[in-house]
Amino acid sequence: MDQIKFLTRQTEGTYQWINRLIDPIDYEKWDDTPDVVASNISWQVGHLIMSLYYHTIMCTVGHRKEILMEIPLREYANYFDTGLPQKAMGQFNPGDLHLQFKYIQKQSLEIIDSLTSADLERPLEPTRMPHPIAKTKYETIDWNIKHTMWHAGQIALIKRVIDEPHDFGR
Repeated sequence: MDQIKFLTRQTEGTYQWINRLIDPIDYEKWDDTPDVVASNISWQVGHLIMSLYYHTIMCTVGHRKEILMEIPLREYANYFDTGLPQKAMGQFNPGDLHLQFKYIQKQSLEIIDSLTSADLERPLEPTRMPHPIAKTKYETIDWNIKHTMWHAGQIALIKRVIDEPHDFGR
């Protein structure tokens, strides 16, 4: 399997896990913030919108105006980048965040599919904030998979407390 197919499959699988966790949670619960985690679904999804854009779009192909027209990433940066989850509570419509999250996933996968194997070894696109881990486009996409699954664990814990444990189909 070539690297692009591998990264696409891994990214799709990661997004499927996240979606299976958040899709059944009622929007009324998205701002519930259990003490054990000190986070909530709204913040987690907003943070992932920001990180998917950064890791799989901005660092690999640069800014995309069509995405910036759909998602207010500049506004979100104040809440979901380094902001505390409590600051974002009640600031955004969970339904809008959910739709934007699905949209950024689709855009992310399209960008990954548009790359070539040679692109993956190229340095990242220049950004104001240097990437904390990656030096190549392969590494930033790989990090996106790991970072997103790390947040899947946090979301699973939040879901267990505010809703119900994830049903793995057993």
